[in-house]
Parts: sequence; C-alpha cells; structure tokens
Amino acid sequence: MNQVLLSAISGLIVGALFSFLKLPIPAPPTLAGVMGIIGIYLGFWLVNTLI
Repeated sequence: MNQVLLSAISGLIVGALFSFLKLPIPAPPTLAGVMGIIGIYLGFWLVNTLI
C-alpha cells in the first residue's frame, strides 16, 4: 500500500510539473490508451503467475 501511495504522490508532482512547464502529459489521452496499459500489466502479471 505504501508503494501505491508513493506512486500516486510522485505522479501528482510530475503531472503538476508538466502542467507548469506547459508540456503535454506523457500519458495516453484516450480510454483505449489507458486500457492498453492495463492490458500490458495484466499480461505481465499473467505470465509471472503461470511461470
């Protein structure tokens, strides 16, 4: 849980920095892009679980 909280805080800081510097965020802007990232994670998790 601590790792999740630290990840969220660091993401918030990086997002604020990108906004302050007027840079585009390094994240997919659409639901399809987000689902692609979730799919990559689930595939990684599945392979590690089966092996």
